[in-house]
Amino acid sequence: MRLPDSTRDVKIPTNPLDMVIGQEEAVRMARIAAAQRRHLLLVGPPGTGKSMIAQAIAFLLPKPTQEISVLHNPENPERPIVEVREADKIKSDMRHERGLGKLVDVRDIPVIAAERLGYRCRRCGSISASSAVVCPTCGADKYRGASSPFDDLVLSASGEKRDERVRTTRTVGGREEAVAYERADGYSVRVLSEKEVRELEGMRKHRPRKVIVPLSRNTFVQVTGASETELLGDVRHDPYGGHPEAGIAPYQRVVPGAIHEAHQGVLFVDELSTLGYLQRFIFTAMQEKRFPIVGRNATSTGASVRVDGVPCDFILAGALNTNDLGSILPALRSRILGDGYEVLLNTTMPDTDENRVKLAQFVAQEIVKDGKIPHADRGALEIIIRDAKAKAKMIDGKGDALTLRFRDIAGMLKLAGDMAVIEDAKEITAKHMEYAVRKSRSIEDQVRDRYDSWWKAGMSDYGVKKESGRSSEVA
Repeated sequence: MRLPDSTRDVKIPTNPLDMVIGQEEAVRMARIAAAQRRHLLLVGPPGTGKSMIAQAIAFLLPKPTQEISVLHNPENPERPIVEVREADKIKSDMRHERGLGKLVDVRDIPVIAAERLGYRCRRCGSISASSAVVCPTCGADKYRGASSPFDDLVLSASGEKRDERVRTTRTVGGREEAVAYERADGYSVRVLSEKEVRELEGMRKHRPRKVIVPLSRNTFVQVTGASETELLGDVRHDPYGGHPEAGIAPYQRVVPGAIHEAHQGVLFVDELSTLGYLQRFIFTAMQEKRFPIVGRNATSTGASVRVDGVPCDFILAGALNTNDLGSILPALRSRILGDGYEVLLNTTMPDTDENRVKLAQFVAQEIVKDGKIPHADRGALEIIIRDAKAKAKMIDGKGDALTLRFRDIAGMLKLAGDMAVIEDAKEITAKHMEYAVRKSRSIEDQVRDRYDSWWKAGMSDYGVKKESGRSSEVA
C-alpha cells in the first residue's frame, strides 16, 4: 500500500468505529459492548481515541423505543407520577389524534382564534409561525393584548399568552354548535367538534404531562461532572411555591439528569475520576436502572418535590488516564468488571505501509471535520509520518513505530492548514507542515531552548540576569 497523492483521495468510513486508528482491540470490545449492552472503561493518555470509541458505541445502538414523561398527581402534586410509553403506543396515539377533526389553513379560521393560537399578529394582522413571539412584519409582541403597566408581571408569571386550544361556536345549517381549534403542523389548524374534544381529552387521561426524555433523542450523552444537577437532575425553584394560579406546577419544573437522558443509550464520562463522590450515584443508577429526581437545593421550593422510579438503563463508557485508575470508586469499578470490560488503549502502532495509510486516513478525517483548511498533499503526509515516528520514539521509546497520540498531530495539522489558507494555497504542502512542526511546540520545549532551565526563565520574569556566577538586577 502506498500513500495517496492527496488526502482528498482518501475514502472516509461512515461507521465511526472504522475511523478509530490503531485501537483494534478496543474497537472489538466496543462492538461487543454495543451488541450486548455492556459497560466499558477506556484507559489511556489524552488523544488516543477514547471519546470517538464511546460515540461509536452510541452509533451502533438501535433507536430508543421508550419515552419518559412526568404526570401531574392531583392527589399529591409534590409527587409527580412517571409514565413510560413505548414507541408503538406513542405512534398509535398520534395516529388516533391526527384522525380526529379536520385540518384547515389558519387563514380559514376566525380571526380571534388565529390570534389566541399565536398565528395572527394583533397589531397588523399578518400571519406567521406560532412559535414566533414577535411579529416578523411589524415587530409587535404577538401574545400581548392591550397595553397595560402590569403586562410584564402577568407574562412572567403565566408564561406566553397563547392558547393551546380555542373554544368557540359556529353556525352550521342554521344551527349553532360548539367547536374547538388546535394548532397542528405548519400553518394548519385542527377543527374539532365537542364530541371529538371529549374523545381527545379522554385519550390524554385528563392528566397534564411533561415529556422529560423524548422518543427522538441523541443516544450519546456526555457528562462533564460540573454538578449533581447535570448528572442526576433537579426540580426548579418556583417563587410562587407552585400556587395553582400564579405558580408553576411541580411536574412542570422537573429537570432530568444525564443518567436519565442516556436511557437506552450511552453515558460517556470523560475523566471519570474527577466526579469524586458522584461516582456512587452512577453506581446506584447502574445497579437499579432507576434513579429518583429530587430538588437538590434545600432552600428551593423544589426540595419538597420527588419523582421516584425514573428509568436510567444506560451503557456507561468511562474514560480516564492511566495514572488516575486508583481514583475510581471500588464499587463502581467492580460493577463495570461484573457487567463489562476494561481496555488499555495503545499509544503506538507498528510503522508499516498499511498503518501509514491509516495515518493518512486520520489526517483526511481531521481536515473534513475541521472544515476550514484544505487537503494535504503527499509531501505534507510524509512530514506528519516523520513527526509521528519521532514522537513514538521520544515518548514511548518505540523506534520503529508511529504514535497514536493524535491530538498533538491534529493541532499541528490545523496550524499548517491555517498557513495554507492565509497564503491562498490549494493544498497543505511540506513547506506548511515544516513550519507547523517548528512552531507547534510546547511551552516546556520553548523555555528549554530559550533559557536552558525553568529557574532562569522565572528569574527573567523579575528582571534578574545571571552574570559571572552571580545574579544581578537588570536596570
